Amino acid sequence: MNDSLVYDYETTAEMLAICERESISISELTQRREAIFSGISREENFEKMRGHFRTMRQSVRRGLEIVSSSPSGLSGGDAKKILEYANSGNALLGVDLTRLVAYGYAVLETNAQFGKIVATPTAGSAGIVPACLTLLEETRGIDENTLTNALFTASGIGMVIADKAFIAGAQGGCQAEVGSASCIAAAAIVEALGGTPRQACAAATFALINTLGLVCDPIGGFVEVPCVSRNGMFAVHSYLAAGLALAGICPRVTLDDAIFAMRDIGRRMPAELRETSKGGLAISPSACARCRGTSAS
Repeated sequence: MNDSLVYDYETTAEMLAICERESISISELTQRREAIFSGISREENFEKMRGHFRTMRQSVRRGLEIVSSSPSGLSGGDAKKILEYANSGNALLGVDLTRLVAYGYAVLETNAQFGKIVATPTAGSAGIVPACLTLLEETRGIDENTLTNALFTASGIGMVIADKAFIAGAQGGCQAEVGSASCIAAAAIVEALGGTPRQACAAATFALINTLGLVCDPIGGFVEVPCVSRNGMFAVHSYLAAGLALAGICPRVTLDDAIFAMRDIGRRMPAELRETSKGGLAISPSACARCRGTSAS
């Protein structure tokens, strides 16, 4: 049989079936498929993905050093504050989860100050995957090759989301951006920790079904508020989803159904709540006052 047929898939159900038939991981399937359809060698694709991971790690580190405000004045310096709180010994969520929040903030603050990031899958949701993988590297000692493979897991599932639904807030609200990012991050965590393809999909499902309906309402049209905090908070969401899957919990619905539900909800979502800054937080009195440069009453 032609390899392009053996390793091709359009849904996550088909993806899982191939993984189980061939006894391979999602990352392995994604790499085989990419080598066939891109015409680029597997080795070259892997090195390119490794480069993406290194850029992600660097965007976290740069963001943790930021102390000044972004040009809009809406973000800057919070990642550093959260990291200091994490290391204070008094962090409510403990050291590791609080650092995870800081890392998610850091990438978005890097983006707001024109630093280099990797869109995963978009600029507005670029902090979640890097935060999760960076923390795994630091706390679990997971090596760079394993984390690079985890990125292939994320991209393999992300491809289905982009094809069957959407990843842009302008199309489907923030569920399409932060929801998708949290979804693929959860799957990546599971694979990095040695979970099965089915567990990775369960984690992705938990993450996505619990972000359905999330609107995109950026204040002033900038990818900062509430985007920065969502990246920090939903990185924790990804960890929780991965933990549920690794505990053997079943989400009761399939990942494909969650993706199709997101698509349906996004299509029904009013345009005012899809990155237009014409609804939600973007038109709240305090947000409008800030955009005018005055204080809210």
